[in-house]
Amino acid sequence: MITVKEFKNKYLGEIGTEVRDKYEQELKVELLAEQIKQLRKERNLTQEQLGELVGVQRAQISKLENNTGNVTISTLMKIFGALKAKVTFEIEKENFELV
Repeated sequence: MITVKEFKNKYLGEIGTEVRDKYEQELKVELLAEQIKQLRKERNLTQEQLGELVGVQRAQISKLENNTGNVTISTLMKIFGALKAKVTFEIEKENFELV
């Protein structure tokens, strides 16, 4: 039996490696998409209705919820505004040196 962390380290590499960082980023986007879908359903809105509130087509909401398309930060903010949800961002600075 191994932990999830050990599994990730073994099959994706340590945190900081390109493959692992890409995986972690994609996971965060997938979780964000799922939160949007859950909020929309909690608010009893269809994808069409949410799209109308935000000013985008239903297809764009569908792509976002299924993590198959790109979306701008501006559109994300509009979506969360329409869903009456507060969004916060946390910025974590890494060490940076010019070479």
